Amino acid sequence: MTLLQDARDLQGEIAALRHDLHREPEIGLDLPRTQERVLAALDGLGFEVTTGTETTSVTAVLRGGALPREATRPVVLLRADMDGLPVQERSGVDYTSRIDGAMHACGHDLHTAMLVGAATLLADRRHTLAGDVVLMFQPGEEGFDGAAHMVREGVLDAAGRRADAAYALHVFSSLAPHGQFVTRPGVMMSASDGLFVTVHGAGGHGSAPHLAKDPVTVAAEMVLALQTMLTRQFDMFDPAVITVGRLAAGAKRNVIPDTAEFDATIRTFSDAHRARMQQAVPRLLEGIAYAHGLEAEVRYEAEYPLTVTDLAETDFAEGSIAELFDGRHARLAQPLSGSEDFSRILAEVPGSFIGLSAVPPGTDPATTAFNHSPFATFDDSVLADGAALYAHLALTRSAELAPRL
Repeated sequence: MTLLQDARDLQGEIAALRHDLHREPEIGLDLPRTQERVLAALDGLGFEVTTGTETTSVTAVLRGGALPREATRPVVLLRADMDGLPVQERSGVDYTSRIDGAMHACGHDLHTAMLVGAATLLADRRHTLAGDVVLMFQPGEEGFDGAAHMVREGVLDAAGRRADAAYALHVFSSLAPHGQFVTRPGVMMSASDGLFVTVHGAGGHGSAPHLAKDPVTVAAEMVLALQTMLTRQFDMFDPAVITVGRLAAGAKRNVIPDTAEFDATIRTFSDAHRARMQQAVPRLLEGIAYAHGLEAEVRYEAEYPLTVTDLAETDFAEGSIAELFDGRHARLAQPLSGSEDFSRILAEVPGSFIGLSAVPPGTDPATTAFNHSPFATFDDSVLADGAALYAHLALTRSAELAPRL
């Protein structure tokens, strides 16, 4: 039996786990039910399992049997994120979320189930594994920087030495045809930063704004000025995105409030523009407030760095995809404007981030609901393929690295 055939024999088990996880999504860094299911699935497979102290993470190390224990052994890390989102599900699937206000709207339930499937495939081939494999089951990817927590807890050195290569899979509910894998060497996803602004004025009667200091109009000017700044201070061929997602002020239409607030997400595609943005945005907003005789409290928070894949590791991943799934691969022409905390791993270890379309067969990927939508639907049929690719990457990369160590 081939690796892919064995993976497809596990399809039912992998899908059952995925459905269980989907019915009970958990958010953030504390995922006790999810952790319990992962630990139960790994039990008896021969992994050295540890759990997080800062989070409910799971780290599992499999020692390969193809090299003597005293030899310097390659280490390959495979990552799956496990958390859901604060979204009320409206997908209509028969295993829909039972948790009010929570949904696996980004496909992390698929990632977790696929990596569990890969654990079984690797355990069955332990005698041929020319190194050690670290499975990284990570909570808190959705805005909680779970990868940074796991790095602090030592996931990169869990096998006893620093990982030599790292890979992650991520499913999409849109963008690419069903079953297609996508990669991109270099910058694959943007950096993400947060902007939090409070404009301090002086309240008054709506009929007499000249006797107050209106923070609402100043905040509105700031929102528009941020978009103008992008076109006048930043090169269009090195793009940046600023989206204001929250704007709040006042409680009654004829009362000028004391303050107005807005929050924004900022995405950049180069370290140079990211550093420049951190200087330009506060300067602009504070200057606008000063021009109107008000004050602005500007908090700029650095979040996730650029997701930068290694050229050699991405070439290797593409070769593995071609070997298993001939004709089901494409390179992204442009980076994605989403962000990922797997960037923390890729900043320390050469590796690659691989996309996989879970668009239901026969649907148009250009019109289906994208990740994070309450209507997002991810098709089960990609689960075995993802598990097979995870396992294949670990087996073949370890074999390639072993003679060099």
